[in-house]
Amino acid sequence: MTACAIETATEDGAVGKTGITATTRLTITANGAYAARLTGVGEALYPERWTLDGPEPYAVPLPLDQPEERDTEVLPLADGRVLIRRRVAGRHAFSLLYPTGPGTGELPLGEIESAGLTLLPPSPDGVRAYALAPGATSTSIWRVAGGTFGPEYVAEVPGRCSGGVWLDRTGRMLALDGQVDGGPVKAVAVDLERGGEVTPLLQITEESDDRLLLADADSGLLLIRSNAAGHDRLGWGVLGSRRPVRFAECLRLPDCAVTPFAVQPGQVLMPESCAVALRIDGAAGSWLGVWRPSAKKLHQLAAPDGWLAGAGLWSRDGVLQLPYATRAVPCGVARIDGHDMITEGKDVITEPAPAECAGGEPSEGSGAPAVCRPVPLQQAPFTGRAAPG
Repeated sequence: MTACAIETATEDGAVGKTGITATTRLTITANGAYAARLTGVGEALYPERWTLDGPEPYAVPLPLDQPEERDTEVLPLADGRVLIRRRVAGRHAFSLLYPTGPGTGELPLGEIESAGLTLLPPSPDGVRAYALAPGATSTSIWRVAGGTFGPEYVAEVPGRCSGGVWLDRTGRMLALDGQVDGGPVKAVAVDLERGGEVTPLLQITEESDDRLLLADADSGLLLIRSNAAGHDRLGWGVLGSRRPVRFAECLRLPDCAVTPFAVQPGQVLMPESCAVALRIDGAAGSWLGVWRPSAKKLHQLAAPDGWLAGAGLWSRDGVLQLPYATRAVPCGVARIDGHDMITEGKDVITEPAPAECAGGEPSEGSGAPAVCRPVPLQQAPFTGRAAPG
């Protein structure tokens, strides 16, 4: 499929030709009830909260006395309030915003001094919020909302960490992409209830950069990006599985960046059946991909006009919901039924399995380069996971 004739996506994720500038993508709570973004025209930027769990979606602007800076971050909470992070004189200030009558209420939470700090994705519990502050040799994790006395230091993780994927429903286990002493990037699991205890989560080869992009707590499905083959590929694995990571050849598109952004929940112990939504970026703009591990085909389709690219969520019954904003519809959700596009396949391996040798050592009598055995995901801290209750 060639690039679709859709509107051009801006670098930050908002789709052009809408008359709206969004400096951050729309971030959705784990339960799908609320979302938030920074929006506006030109430099007149303000936070906006979307309500998604009612009969019709609607947006509530949350402007204050001054416009927000472009590097401001917003994060929705499950109670409808919006966390905002601002940079103020070398510090990061946090507040909770909420609609109050005709105006916007603000509850200051405190500040953190850090050269660089970013908010992690919404916690599964919808109450707490966390931030990541990378340093020279380690990375600090802070609880910036949902604690007792404002921002609270939680843990220190070795290396420079980025990313952030929640591995369970409670907000205890967090996956980060860590880099120690300039070495390769490896996904690790951090136990926030055990003082930030770190355990390896993923290693395809010793030298490869292996990042975790998405995880689904119901099925255990993991979406992974690795350059173990010499170039970036998208792969998938299962927490607690004895099988190695598998890579889908159909997800490699020439001259396009493919990024998963939503996994269908509710497929308990059936990771191969989970539908996955992907954002595809090419020269012609951004469009959609829909795929599941049991299939060998990536379905590509045009995004709705005004799609806030990279934002969306699946319902348990396989309906993909895509938020969009246009001049005519400033707050809308397009719905796509994934059942008509995806059929189950019998073979979940989408390319021939390469030859392997244990430990990555060259096999005797062979002049061919050794192929390292992927480290199975049962070596993550979820060995022996039971069916979710």
